[in-house]
Amino acid sequence: MNNVSDILKLADQAQSEQIEAVLATVVHTEGSAYRKAGAMMLICADGRFAGMISGGCLEPHIIKKAFWLTRQGSVVQVYQTGEGIVDKDESNTKSYSDEHDIENSMDSELELNFGLGCNGRVHVLFERLASAAQLLKCIKQVRLSGEPMTVATLVRSESSDHPIGLHVNLDKFALNKDSMGVNDFSAPSLNDSIHDPILSQAINTLCLEQYQQKPAQFVTLLGTVDNSLQQRVQTQWLVRRLQPQIKLLICGAGNDVTPLVTMAKMQDWHVTVIDSRSHYATRSRFMQADKVMCLPLEDSETLIELSRNAAVAVMSHSLTQDRARLKVLFAHPPAYLGQLGPKYRTERLIDEITEAYDGNVDELRAGIEQLHYPIGYKLGGEGPEALALGIMAEINAVMHEVDLSPVNSGNIISKQPAHRSQGDSPHVANTRFEVFN
Repeated sequence: MNNVSDILKLADQAQSEQIEAVLATVVHTEGSAYRKAGAMMLICADGRFAGMISGGCLEPHIIKKAFWLTRQGSVVQVYQTGEGIVDKDESNTKSYSDEHDIENSMDSELELNFGLGCNGRVHVLFERLASAAQLLKCIKQVRLSGEPMTVATLVRSESSDHPIGLHVNLDKFALNKDSMGVNDFSAPSLNDSIHDPILSQAINTLCLEQYQQKPAQFVTLLGTVDNSLQQRVQTQWLVRRLQPQIKLLICGAGNDVTPLVTMAKMQDWHVTVIDSRSHYATRSRFMQADKVMCLPLEDSETLIELSRNAAVAVMSHSLTQDRARLKVLFAHPPAYLGQLGPKYRTERLIDEITEAYDGNVDELRAGIEQLHYPIGYKLGGEGPEALALGIMAEINAVMHEVDLSPVNSGNIISKQPAHRSQGDSPHVANTRFEVFN
C-alpha cells in the first residue's frame, strides 16, 4: 500500500497502457504530519492508485482533484490539518475552497482546511506522469545499482518563468557543470530553463551544501540577477537523498522464516532466503521473497556478495549451517548481523570458529563484535510472528541508525537486551532479552 515498488509497477503499467497518471509528492510539512517529505502517491485516470501521503485523510481529495489541479501543469497545494493555525508570514491563515481557481491563488498555491485535529500543514506537489517519469526512472536506477542519488525538485518560485516540478540530479550536476549535469533527467523545458541565472545559482548552492545526511529537506534560497539587490527571487526546493531498498538476507529456510519475509516485504525491503538444503530453499515455500536460493556452504563468494550492505539474519536451526555462514560473515561484516538461538549456543559457535580460524584474528574479532545475539527484541507474545516482529524492530532501528536508549532504559519492560554494546566481551554479552526457540 505504501511501497515505492507498487508505485513504480503502476507507473510502468500506466505508461505501457497509455493511461494518464498524476504523481503526488509531499514536499514539505509543518507541525504534525502522518507522512514526511518525500512520501509519494500515484493516481491513474482509470481509478487505480498506489502509495499514500497521509493516514487516509487526504487521499480522497487527492484522487478526486489530481487531474483537475494539473490541467495547466505541475502545482503545489497546501492541506491544513488543524484549526486556528497562524501562518508564519501572515496574521490570518488563508483557506481556499476546492473550487478556487489556481490562477487566483497566491503563488499558484492552494490551501485547504481539513480540520483533522493534527495541527499541521502538508504541502503536496502534483505533476503529470510525463513530467515525473524521469524521476521515477532514477528511483529505479538507485534500486538496481544500489547507489544513492541526490535529487532536487523546484516546488515554488517567485518567478513565473521557473517551471514548478523541475527535477535536477545534483550528483550529476556537481560532476559535470559544463553540461549542466541534467541530461536524461529533466522536466519539460528544463534544458532551456536551466540557463536561467537564478536557477543556476540555486542549483550551485544546493550542490555545495551537504544534504546527504537526511532523507529529505525543504530548502529556501534567495537569488539575485546580476548581483542586483533590487532583483531578488526566492525559490524553494525539496532535496531528497534517494536510497536503495534495505536488503535482508535470511540464512535458513525453516517455517519460522515465513512471517519474517512477509513483514520485510510490507516494509518494501528486498528479501533473499538461502539454505543449503534444497528441499527447504524452494520458491513455493517463500512466494513473497525476491530471491530463494539453494546455496552450498562452500560458496563463500556468493554469500559475501549477497550480504554486502545488507541486514543478515542467521536462523537455520542447524549448527553446521550457522557455523559455516558465520565464519564467512565475521570476516566480511554486513550492515547488520544477527544470530538466532540462546546465548550459550551462539558462544559455542564463536568458540569453534575462533579456534579453527586461520586468517586475520583481529578482523575476525571485529566481525564478532558486530554480532547481535540473541537476535531481535522480545516485545511480547510467542511464536514465529512475535519472533519476526522483534527481529524487524531491531534491524529497522540499526539500519536507520535510531537511538535505542529509550528501549534499553526500561520504557519497554523486558528481562534482557537484544544485543551487547561494542565494549562488551564477545562471551559476556549484555543480553537482557530472551530469544524464541
